[in-house]
Amino acid sequence: MRGRFITIEGVEGVGKSTNIAFIQSILDGNGIPFLATREPGGTELGEGIRKLLLDKRQRGMTAVTELLLLFAARAQHVEQVIKPALAVGQWVICDRFTDSSYAYQGGGRELPIELITSLEKLAINDFRPDCTFILDMPVETGLSRAENIGEKDRFESEQTEFFNRVREVFITRAKEDKRFHIVDAAQDLEQVQAEIRDVLIPLMDGH
Repeated sequence: MRGRFITIEGVEGVGKSTNIAFIQSILDGNGIPFLATREPGGTELGEGIRKLLLDKRQRGMTAVTELLLLFAARAQHVEQVIKPALAVGQWVICDRFTDSSYAYQGGGRELPIELITSLEKLAINDFRPDCTFILDMPVETGLSRAENIGEKDRFESEQTEFFNRVREVFITRAKEDKRFHIVDAAQDLEQVQAEIRDVLIPLMDGH
């Protein structure tokens, strides 16, 4: 039986890492094999591209270059890691995926959505997650939480307006497809994880 592909999205500081660990613990507790991965990254090539993308010295990188690099890493990731894992029945839990490109490069960088759509088709065709959690909270709250994490990378150094545009795209996309589940990440962690669990349990039927 094919595994499920679960992605976790959101702006900075919403608690993706904490809740990815929670999802892993649920799968582990139910004896479901899984692979945890991330974007950009997930392969040797992808991790090299990630370093470039996050490097603050690359401030001159154009928005289109950024988008092309992300989809190059994604194409490799899907073919080399994600599809093979799903094919043998593993679930794949991914920290960010294509929805981040629509949000960060479409919303944040204000690139045309049609450009992102055409690149998506070229790089991964119609490959989509089975379920996407969008951890949502006011941008200012997320950024203040992220302040404690350490030195900011090239994306984290953006202004509040950038992240507000990112958040708007996430919310808009969530209204267009049933695979999305918006979770209010400003709630108590216990409530956040109860909502995640309620979505995951039905997906595990038959596994």
